[in-house]
Amino acid sequence: MMLAQYFQNIGLPYGWAWFIGQALSIVLLLVSLLIMVAYVLLADRKIFAAVQMRRGPNVVGAFGLLQSFADLFKFVFKESVIPAGANKVLFVLAPILSATLALSAWAVVPLDKGWVVSDINVGILYLFAISSLGVYGIIIGGWASNSKYPFLGGLRSAAQMVSYEVSIGFVIITVLLFAGSLNLTAIVEAQKNGWFAFGLLFPMFIVFFVSAIAETNRPPFDLPEAESELVAGYMVEYSSTLFLLFFLAEFVNIVLMSAMVTILFLGGWLPLWDIWPLNAVPGIIWFLLKLWFVFFCMATVRAFVPRYRYDQLMRLGWKVFLPLSLVWVVLTAGWVLVFRGQGL
Repeated sequence: MMLAQYFQNIGLPYGWAWFIGQALSIVLLLVSLLIMVAYVLLADRKIFAAVQMRRGPNVVGAFGLLQSFADLFKFVFKESVIPAGANKVLFVLAPILSATLALSAWAVVPLDKGWVVSDINVGILYLFAISSLGVYGIIIGGWASNSKYPFLGGLRSAAQMVSYEVSIGFVIITVLLFAGSLNLTAIVEAQKNGWFAFGLLFPMFIVFFVSAIAETNRPPFDLPEAESELVAGYMVEYSSTLFLLFFLAEFVNIVLMSAMVTILFLGGWLPLWDIWPLNAVPGIIWFLLKLWFVFFCMATVRAFVPRYRYDQLMRLGWKVFLPLSLVWVVLTAGWVLVFRGQGL
């Protein structure tokens, strides 16, 4: 939006200014996101290694900083192997669908005030819809492989993502009741007087954080990929670039969930207190610092929490998170109804 306004100010017609601005915004966002994913992957491996008192990747580039790019070239130039019994069209389509949906979700995520490709009024519903569609790529990939392990991994993923999306939906309702808007920028602006994580919504902050880990199939909830039972789950038969697309979709979704925790509960680009020198720091810096902090927490959970059994995973989602989030929706609605007139 800011780029479109810039091109309009230098004399381009509104239509061309909007088109060029949007195109450049999308390209800039995608390039920045892919570079960030490369270093998120490196950080994930480094944090895991540090917890186990290992060095992690440290050979390719200074301190291993180019390791992710070396892995990228390795995957791109390897031969793609498609099983003879697989449905070849769906087998190829599944990772493309997953990666496309994961990247398209970022269209409505505000990185700073005005730094968003499309600042639509129902941004939270758009994100919820995109995340709900993401499971189809995994299901299609598991079924199209024509193999038992990928099929079981796809079924597990479907059950897991549906289970935790219910809790995530109720958690989002509590945030919307406080913010009074479905627009992500408005949700951030509603936290000027205090982040939602440090108040009545703190339990929902914890529920959303854990549900985000389960939604993205991260350990200890990586049952769709469990190598101890399913070899590698729905990705068993994939190799080369097709595997890379599944892997990219997974990590883009991890970064997206970290961004959502930041926006919904940690004030987005806002500092904790609106005082100098905190408010002198650019909003994008605050946003990235919070995003990296949330991801660091996810990475440490992966490193020291053992994998759940599948029945434990389902029990946590349906018997703990769902009732808790339902109760909190009622409490939040009552709080807003009673105290909104007093400006709270």
